[in-house]
Amino acid sequence: MIRADEHHLRNGTLKAHSDQKQQGSNSLKNGFHVAGKVQKNANGDSFHQPRVRGEDSFEEAPMYVAVLTYMGYGIVILFGYFRDFLRAVGLEKCHQAQEREEQKDFVPLYQDFENFYKRNLYMRVRDNWNRPICSLPGPVFDVMERVSDDYNWTFRLTGKTIENVINMGSYNYLGFAENNVDFLKTVAEETRQYGVGVCSTRQELGNLSIHENLEQLVAEFLGVESAMAFGMGFATNSMNIPALVGKGCLILSDELNHTSLILGARLSGATIRVFKHNNMQSLEKLLKEAICSGQPRTHRGWKKILIMVEGIYSMEGSLVRLPEILALKKKYKAYLYLDEAHSIGAVGPTGRGVTEHFGVDPNEVDVLMGTFTKSFGAAGGYIAGKKELVDYLRSHSHSAMYATAMSPPVVEQIIRAIKCIMGVDGTTEGQRRVRQLSENTRYLRSRLKEMGFIVYGNQDSPVVPLLLYLPGKVGEFSRAMLKRKIGVVVVGFPATPIAEARARFCVSAAHTREMLDKVLQNLDELGDHIRVKFSRRRPSHRQELYNETDFERDS
Repeated sequence: MIRADEHHLRNGTLKAHSDQKQQGSNSLKNGFHVAGKVQKNANGDSFHQPRVRGEDSFEEAPMYVAVLTYMGYGIVILFGYFRDFLRAVGLEKCHQAQEREEQKDFVPLYQDFENFYKRNLYMRVRDNWNRPICSLPGPVFDVMERVSDDYNWTFRLTGKTIENVINMGSYNYLGFAENNVDFLKTVAEETRQYGVGVCSTRQELGNLSIHENLEQLVAEFLGVESAMAFGMGFATNSMNIPALVGKGCLILSDELNHTSLILGARLSGATIRVFKHNNMQSLEKLLKEAICSGQPRTHRGWKKILIMVEGIYSMEGSLVRLPEILALKKKYKAYLYLDEAHSIGAVGPTGRGVTEHFGVDPNEVDVLMGTFTKSFGAAGGYIAGKKELVDYLRSHSHSAMYATAMSPPVVEQIIRAIKCIMGVDGTTEGQRRVRQLSENTRYLRSRLKEMGFIVYGNQDSPVVPLLLYLPGKVGEFSRAMLKRKIGVVVVGFPATPIAEARARFCVSAAHTREMLDKVLQNLDELGDHIRVKFSRRRPSHRQELYNETDFERDS
C-alpha cells in the first residue's frame, strides 16, 4: 500500500478533508443441509496462489430481441398515455397519488416520468416483488399466497401458504442464515448476557466488549491492521465516504457501482467522474486528465483522487479487475476504495474475497469495505485498513458518531460465522461451505449456458444474471417459476438498462445438487415455453479490449 508520505502532493492523504428424507427435510427448513460428519480442522496456510481470472461474460443478444424489447416498451408507453387520458376525463379511476385541485398551479409533484412508469408499467408486474415470506430464508422457504382484485394496486392474503419453495434469490451465499440450535448456541448465550438492544451509540454507553472482539476478528480475517463495524451495510458506504473525501477531491466511480456508493459520493461534495465498467482504458484516461488538468477553472491539484469499485457487481455478476486497478492506482498515486459486499466470504480459496481470489495483498487496498448481510447471515458492515484510517473514522464518521451500536446477538452471529470460515471453531465446516459454494456456482453457470440462456458475469461469481430482455417475459417468468415452487428475483429498468431486464439467481452453499437440478430442469422447460434461450455465443461490444502492458503491476 502507498503510504501517505509517498504520495504526490496533488493527491493529498486519506486522513481527513483538511489533510436426506426426514432429517434432510428438517435440515433444509433449518437453513442448512447435511453433508456428512464435520471433520476437525488442521491449521492451514493463509497465503494462496492467485487464481487465474476467468473472463466476464456479456454475450450480446440477437438484433431481433433488442428490436422486440424496444417495441414492447413502446407499446406499453403508448397504452400508458392512453390510460392517463382516460383517467383525466374520468373514464378510468386513478389509484395513484395526484395533485390537489387547489394546487394545480404549483410545481407538479406526481407528474414526472417516474410516476408515469410506476403507474403504467410497474403496476402490471408489481405482484412479482415484495412477496411475504413466512419462514427462515434458507435454501427453501414458505411464501404467503396473495391475490389482487384491482390489477396489482392492492393485495389481499388468501390464508394459504406455498411451502418448500426453493430460494434462488437470497444473498445467503454460505448458508449461515440458519436456525439450527447446535450452530446458534453462542448467539443464544450472548443474547442472555447482553440482551437484544444496546440503546446507545458506541461513543457514549454502547461500546461493548463483544463489539471490540468483532472488529479484532474482522481485521485478523482480512489480514489488515484494523477494522470498524457499523450497524447498516448501506450506511457503511453512504456515511463513511463523506468522511474520507470532500470539496477539492475527485472520485472516479465505476458506472455500475451500487446506489450506496453513489449516494456517499454525492453527499461528500467531491467531484465525481464515471468510467466504463471494468474498462481500464477509460479509467486511465480519467486519471491522466485529472493529474494533468487538476481541478476545473483553478487547475489546482486535487487534494485526493479516490477510485471506487466493487468486488462483485450485484446486477452483472462480474468481478473487479483488481490487479490492473491496483497497478493504475500506484502509477498515478491514487487511493482505492473496494466494496466487497457480495465478494467477502463468497470468493477466494478460503472466502476472504477478491484480494485473496487474485492473490493480492489486502494492505495494498487503501479502504476495504464489506457487509455482514450476505455471506455471514447477519446485518451491518465494516471498514478495514490502516489503523490511522480506522481511528480517524471513529471520530469523524456520521455512522460511527450517531448510529446506535450493533445488536449483541447480531454481533455474535457474525463472530460465529467468521470463526467457522477461519476454522478456529475446530471444524472444517466453514471451508466445506466455501468449496460447496464454488462448486454450485460453476455447475449452475455451466448448465445454464449449455441450455442456451444468456448469462452475464464471471464463472466464479455466485450472482448469476439470466437475461430475459422483453418486459412481458419478466412477469411471466417470475410467476411461472413460483408455480413450480422456485422463488426467483426479476429485475428491470431502472435497476438495469432498459433493454436488459433479467432474472438474478444467487447461489448458496446450502443448495443441494438435487435442488439445483430441479431448478435447471424447470428453467429448461420454461425457457423453451416462453422462448428466452437467446444465446448464440457471440461476444458483446460491452467487453472492450485494452493493452495490459500500459499498466503492468509493480514487481
